[in-house]
Amino acid sequence: MDARTPLVTALGIENGRVVAIGQTDELKPLAKSSGQIKDMKGMHILPGFCDAHIHLLDYGQMLNKVNCETPTREECLNRVKQRIQQTPPGKWVLGHGWNHNRWTEGIGNARLLDEISKAHPIYLTSKSMHAGWANNMALQLAGIHATSDNPPGGRISRDIDGNPDGILLESAVQLVESAIPAPTEDEILTDLHRAQETLLLMGITSIHDFSKWEIWQLLRNLDESGRLKIRVMKGIPHSQITTIIKDGSYTGKGSERLRIGPLKLFSDGALGMKSAAMLETYENNLNELGMLVMDEHELITVGREAIQHGIALAVHAIGDRANRVVLNAYQFLREFEQFNHLPNLRHRIEHVQLIHPDDQPRLAKLHITASMQPIHAISDREIAERHWGSRCNYAYAWKSLRKHRTQIIFGSDAPVETPNPFHGLYAAITRKSIDRSTGAKGWYEKECLNILDAIQCYTLSPAYNSGQEHYLGKLVPGFYADLIVLDANPFTIPPEELLQLTPSAVITAGEWAFRLQ
Repeated sequence: MDARTPLVTALGIENGRVVAIGQTDELKPLAKSSGQIKDMKGMHILPGFCDAHIHLLDYGQMLNKVNCETPTREECLNRVKQRIQQTPPGKWVLGHGWNHNRWTEGIGNARLLDEISKAHPIYLTSKSMHAGWANNMALQLAGIHATSDNPPGGRISRDIDGNPDGILLESAVQLVESAIPAPTEDEILTDLHRAQETLLLMGITSIHDFSKWEIWQLLRNLDESGRLKIRVMKGIPHSQITTIIKDGSYTGKGSERLRIGPLKLFSDGALGMKSAAMLETYENNLNELGMLVMDEHELITVGREAIQHGIALAVHAIGDRANRVVLNAYQFLREFEQFNHLPNLRHRIEHVQLIHPDDQPRLAKLHITASMQPIHAISDREIAERHWGSRCNYAYAWKSLRKHRTQIIFGSDAPVETPNPFHGLYAAITRKSIDRSTGAKGWYEKECLNILDAIQCYTLSPAYNSGQEHYLGKLVPGFYADLIVLDANPFTIPPEELLQLTPSAVITAGEWAFRLQ
């Protein structure tokens, strides 16, 4: 992934870093002196991939939850029934992944879950993680009833009589989630280990994590004991900003494997629940403009405080109005940095799913990174067309943003989507649905990337955004020896074969994370 030396036949690794690159004959003396030679038999080696937007703990926990990503609501309910049969009464039953937009039966309610069990609190998070579905026992434990007020930035859905119907939107999900017994430290460590091992098997050697701050100390313990194998840039929730500033911490502080990342803020909601903030109303709904969680003034107020203490920003924005509001705030904050002789921090917008053409040049002009998830384009295609109509012409606009020289980084938003980077690459270069890939036409193919650009969004670009461009994202002398070994060449195989591609081996910091025999 180095423009000057794009392809070599041998690598020299020492003390966790690449020390030499070149042709096999040139490096043989170095190899003989070390006494350790590994013939990779012509396999293909790339830098390890970075998932630039993931919820590590949530992903690890999701691997042990009921999988609610089903084609029908009935199948989802059947899976919950099966888990109920294995769960003692009174214990929570948790699931994740439902998407009512794909269910002909429509969205669920508390009554349907009550029919499965009134002896278990049941709580299922949506695929977008911006909505929750609870039974009445879970609502009662959370103190949600007919007279409960909507929390700031959220909504409790209600039936015709005004009673909570079991669906919670945006910040309202926290009402139920706060009632779920906190996992023990051992359970959290198990979840983190499960997530780490799964990511390594996929070829992911570094992540930008936006899960709960409570795992920070556990990650530090794993790092100090040598059990943290992936490199983690840990995003800061808004609730922790005062603590971080008091501690004297800032974006980029940390070790080789664990660093503090940007402050995560939210400007709007999600597409599926029509809470993404829009410039114009949703299709076939003249009253719905979505939900602006933080306006321009609020973003500037919080942003100024963070910037003065060396903390970069990462702002969630999905709708075109939200992206415009965030860019307006960033424009003011860039002027604030300049006026106060502060460094230009590497700020970012998370998702950038719908951005008006008038706003597309502004990211590059303001040096704002677009943190995007290519697999969203193919999984959200049908609902995007339903809610945004012709505006989909400028949705998930990777190619258009690159033409303006925008820095783009790719991730998955797991557990919203699979973190498999090869599925992400497939989405980025074809914009075809995975379940009907052969012969299908890509969705707005004008926004497809070529394979080199797509891989750079998983390697070089996230390294730059995290301030690690001088030792991460390439395999050249002085850089970390984080790499993946592939049986096939991703640059030459048919795009459909990316979906089956998995690493045969992965190295992090010069050590084998795993190797197939």
